Amino acid sequence: METLEEKYQQSLDWIYSWIDFSMKRHVDDTHRFFKLDRMNKLMELLGNPHESFPSVHVAGTKGKGSTCSFIATAMQAAGYKVGLYTSPHLVDFRERIIIDGQWISKEDLVSLTNELRPLTEVVKDATTFELTTALAFLYFKKQKVDLAVLEVGLGGRLDATNVIKPVVSVITPVSYDHMAVLGDTLTEIAYEKGGIIKSGVPVVISPQVDEAMIELVHLATERKSPFTLVEKAFAYHEISHTLSAQKIQVLRTDTPTASKPDSLARTELKLSLPLLGRHQMENAVTALAALDELMRAGFKLNRRTVQRGFSQVFWPSRFELLRRKPPVVIDSAHNGDSMQRLVETLDEYFPGKEFILIFGASADKEFDSMLKFILPRVETVLATQSIHPRAADVDELKSIIEPYGKPVLAFQRMEEALPEALKLAGKQKGIIVTGSIFIAAAARVVWAEMIARQPNKNTQD
Repeated sequence: METLEEKYQQSLDWIYSWIDFSMKRHVDDTHRFFKLDRMNKLMELLGNPHESFPSVHVAGTKGKGSTCSFIATAMQAAGYKVGLYTSPHLVDFRERIIIDGQWISKEDLVSLTNELRPLTEVVKDATTFELTTALAFLYFKKQKVDLAVLEVGLGGRLDATNVIKPVVSVITPVSYDHMAVLGDTLTEIAYEKGGIIKSGVPVVISPQVDEAMIELVHLATERKSPFTLVEKAFAYHEISHTLSAQKIQVLRTDTPTASKPDSLARTELKLSLPLLGRHQMENAVTALAALDELMRAGFKLNRRTVQRGFSQVFWPSRFELLRRKPPVVIDSAHNGDSMQRLVETLDEYFPGKEFILIFGASADKEFDSMLKFILPRVETVLATQSIHPRAADVDELKSIIEPYGKPVLAFQRMEEALPEALKLAGKQKGIIVTGSIFIAAAARVVWAEMIARQPNKNTQD
């Protein structure tokens, strides 16, 4: 008789056996495959589970996961049963589908996968992400969530999640990424991200560069979607920060109207954010704007529960400190804009500190756009790769980094790179691991294994 673990692994193998664009090193003309007819058919066959719960839909290039987490934890603190769907996962596939902070169980994943299997006889060319999204929607329906917070996988307009009609849509900062699929200009990319804006559905728009903002406002206006521009509707600033949290103050400054009479921050609201960096402040205020829309839609929220929820948010591998003295930081920055934010945060929290860089990235990324920001901030580079089909070869990375004039070493595996970085850093220099979510995840796993072998060590020492 098969064990649960065997059944679970078989379920994962089946999910991954379908077309999985996340595993492709380069996306070329396969982007023509992105369309919603398969997802709509799956939903129809399942009885449209996505229509059984209200939702928040979040697209953007950066900050989607963090913003989703802020919204979900605040709603959970208010007493609601909250589903959270994000991607990709760091270590365990079940991280993608969460209710009230708990991953989907292996039993439920096996059961739901078995429900999906017969449907692929009808929808024969489904993708891994479509099936995963359908599984999440079905799980949230069966568990009777009060709200689901849904992160777009890629783009927005043709993403599998875009079959929903949410209570509120959210667009986090748009920058250059996945250009082979989304377009070569910020206008084109913003058009794809803004594809989640629905007629008459409120949309919250994070601070954007002008080109992206013009397109997003145009889409919202064209679709008669009431929009909130976070940088114009709110005044916010940092009060203080430590390595544990940053404290900020937020005030909603736009004029109340008949359609927008209330705000959780109509008087000054102080928030404590465990996620560090100015970009996380922007993500938190964007989430607050989305919570205002949920409150107007009838959800019961108050300032105290939002404060409690935000103070409890946890989103790993986003400027996450594995050790404080000397610092070991992991971050999922994977394009030029997010790398610039990372450097700004390093300068804010560790001014003048020398760092050793462990760098790995996916093969389809624009390496120079990332390296031009991070390399001036580090002393030595250790190139490595994650165990992922999209990972760039370490020797290729080494050859790309060498012309920048930084000492660079190549290691095939994180198990080799991290111990070597610790030797080079000694007791004075810091270590930063970045370049992709997969490389950050690999460092997190290796660090945990190293600590496990030294049970009396405090991971924050």
